[in-house]
Amino acid sequence: MEGCHTAVWHNKYVFEGHVPVKHILQFISSPPENGIGLLVPGMPVGSPGMEVDGKFEPYNIYLLLEGGDYRPFVRVEKPQS
Repeated sequence: MEGCHTAVWHNKYVFEGHVPVKHILQFISSPPENGIGLLVPGMPVGSPGMEVDGKFEPYNIYLLLEGGDYRPFVRVEKPQS
């Protein structure tokens, strides 16, 4: 579940990989129970910062839970604006 970038917000939440800002803001405004962050493993083509000639690869964002478990949060099916 590694990404190439890690952000920590208020020493409370962590965002790993190319997580779109839209989903970070959604998470921060209403954190899911036991959620401590969001993860995008790898470097999906078309994710924020990985735009390549209009190409896009759908990808999953995972919810990181206390204790290190994770579960699907949302699937990104089209480029975010």
